[in-house]
Amino acid sequence: MEFLQQNLLWAVLAVVSGTWLLIEFIRQHADKSLLTPVEATLLINREDALAVDVRGETDYEKGHLPNARNLPATDLERRSTELEKFRARPLILYCNSGSTAAKGISTLKKAGFEKLYCLRGGLYEWEKAGYPIARKKKK
Repeated sequence: MEFLQQNLLWAVLAVVSGTWLLIEFIRQHADKSLLTPVEATLLINREDALAVDVRGETDYEKGHLPNARNLPATDLERRSTELEKFRARPLILYCNSGSTAAKGISTLKKAGFEKLYCLRGGLYEWEKAGYPIARKKKK
């Protein structure tokens, strides 16, 4: 008890940081729309999910998930009708790290899409896990 009284600031800091880590852990595992590369691969193989790259065309050409469609986040609202024929399939949105794709999901939800997922960590995590990258061939 004397230790806690003498180190009250450190004890409070430990409790606060531990609580924050626990909340973050629960939040990440509660959100079923965030997929790891393994989960994304299973969804693609089992349910014919479509990968949608929301990065710009230049980034897409440098490397993307195999068979992914490129639909930049800046154009997503205007061009969401291009995904209409895939409405029944799960869509996995991804970018470099995952933050832009998460915004894209909200845009597509407003357009009425329901089976939406985000690749956690984006293309970075995909590559880090050792999964293949396709490159657009120059014409």
